[in-house]
Amino acid sequence: MQTVVLDTNALLMPFEIRINLDLALQDLLGEVRILVPGPLVGELKHLDHRFAGAALSLARKYEIVPTAETGDNAVVELAKKEGAYVLTNDKELRRRLRKERIPLIYLRSGTHLTLETY
Repeated sequence: MQTVVLDTNALLMPFEIRINLDLALQDLLGEVRILVPGPLVGELKHLDHRFAGAALSLARKYEIVPTAETGDNAVVELAKKEGAYVLTNDKELRRRLRKERIPLIYLRSGTHLTLETY
């Protein structure tokens, strides 16, 4: 079973473009374990975005894991610790993940998820 860490951007994806993350990740990787860094829950509570509440409900559906870091650092920390993929569309985070050779999943053409491994 593969593990996938979601960032805030990924949690908003289903509501912005109508993609079922569970099905899309299963199609890509088979059976998956989905993790959300704990600090992202607090970030979603204070986010001024029309889908923040829905994204918060979605986050609570997955396994929430406490981390020492916050924001993108929490995502990277958890991915390294778990040997996990990261699902994000954040360009800066994607650059950082590539630099640190952490496998990533991102939305391509606004329609489907693409896998990038090293």
